[in-house]
Amino acid sequence: MKSSVLKKLAGETAIYGVSSILSRLLNYVILTPYLSRAFLTGQYGVVTDMYTYAGLLMVFFTYRMETTFFRFGSGSKEQMDKTFSTASWSLLVTTSVFVSILLLFSQFLAELLKYPDHADYVIWFTFIIAFDALSAIPFARLRLENRPIRFAFLKTLNIIVNLVFIFFFLEACPWLIEKGVSWASAIYDSENRISFVFISNLLASGLVFVLLLPMFRKIKFEFDAVLWKKMLWYAMPLVIVGLAGVINQLISMPLMKYLLPGDFDSRLSQIGIYGGCYKIAILMSLFTQAFNYAAEPFFFRNAKKDNAKKTYEQVGQAFALVGSFAFLGIMLYLDVIQYFLDEAYRVGLEVVPLLLLAFFFLGMYYNFSIWFKLTDRTKYGAYISLGGVVVTLSLNFLLIPKIGYMGAAWAALACYAFMATVSYLIGQKYYPIAYPVGKILGYIGSAILVYYLSQLIDLSDSHLAIRLFMSTVFLLFWAGGIYLVEGKNLKN
Repeated sequence: MKSSVLKKLAGETAIYGVSSILSRLLNYVILTPYLSRAFLTGQYGVVTDMYTYAGLLMVFFTYRMETTFFRFGSGSKEQMDKTFSTASWSLLVTTSVFVSILLLFSQFLAELLKYPDHADYVIWFTFIIAFDALSAIPFARLRLENRPIRFAFLKTLNIIVNLVFIFFFLEACPWLIEKGVSWASAIYDSENRISFVFISNLLASGLVFVLLLPMFRKIKFEFDAVLWKKMLWYAMPLVIVGLAGVINQLISMPLMKYLLPGDFDSRLSQIGIYGGCYKIAILMSLFTQAFNYAAEPFFFRNAKKDNAKKTYEQVGQAFALVGSFAFLGIMLYLDVIQYFLDEAYRVGLEVVPLLLLAFFFLGMYYNFSIWFKLTDRTKYGAYISLGGVVVTLSLNFLLIPKIGYMGAAWAALACYAFMATVSYLIGQKYYPIAYPVGKILGYIGSAILVYYLSQLIDLSDSHLAIRLFMSTVFLLFWAGGIYLVEGKNLKN
């Protein structure tokens, strides 16, 4: 029984992972190389900067209703429908209010962000976030109903449509203008090319929202005020968790706009370099994200089963093993992966190992933090996340002026290691799970050691094929060692 439950989680993670992998691969193979060459590092810094603020706003727009939906909708179909309707009406009203406020103050916000001539940036992102927020509950329902294929299809479609429009605006339109096509001149502005990256995202998000509209037929013309109050009470600490999560993950980039030495343009250039290299490190987070998509509803569905804690223990160990493999694989093959970035961005590759480790510990935090969601002690999640914010902000303010974007990477690693550790320790008091901490640390520690050993052999002047061969040898050496120690568990 336990094996079948874990296989189900693995299968759902794989399906969610396919959509994440496809979207990330499209980003890495096509979009990131293209944008890093189509825009100067400073211009790419603007893109990175704006998406950071979008991440912060998304927390306020959704106020973690998707996680709350899992908590209160994980029962009968009637309960799911009632929770779905209540959450959807709530988001519809609040999103309308937030959109009105942002549009009203778009010029003021643009000046605050130091883009006084581009209130349009704020307008585009207002509608992007609105569509994504209104799509959150339908996507959550797909996850709770075990419909990962449709979820994956829509997520993949989003990035494909985004790519198509980016190339249409930035490549096809200039070509059409050269050919004398008048309508292309009417929609394309060569002086404001960055806007078309945002407009493309808006069109993709809008299309996905339209495709999700049939799910809103399940909304009944009822609003359960009592249930809504319970949901808000549960969600409010999670809003702090979510806001803190975005701050911990992304706040370093806008902070660099103010803390780095040099003029404004050079600071934007540094943000662009860090943002480009950050994209490589997100390869680790794609597994973390796929896992989280599947695991969150999975944890709630299995909470009342007799062997739930044993299952969570094995899930945590499995995540650590795959995460360690991902860290080592990315670092050993960085010689190839780096070419997805333009040469101007590769000076920042030294941040990649620190960010990979940061995302590893973030994944462990997702595992360790399930206790406060299952026991309705979400306030502890808020406390832990706020502690992470203190670590993030303190180290960013301390380190960025001294060591530049490396300070941001160290801050991210310290933050997530802190949060994972504290969540594990407190969780052992309220919902003890016998995670094999020694093995978890052994997996990632041995991966770091093998990578360090690989760097002792100087192959910088060797042919790429030789370097890749040696990287494969080191990866197989690590995998073989893990198999010798964990062979029986791996079969299970």
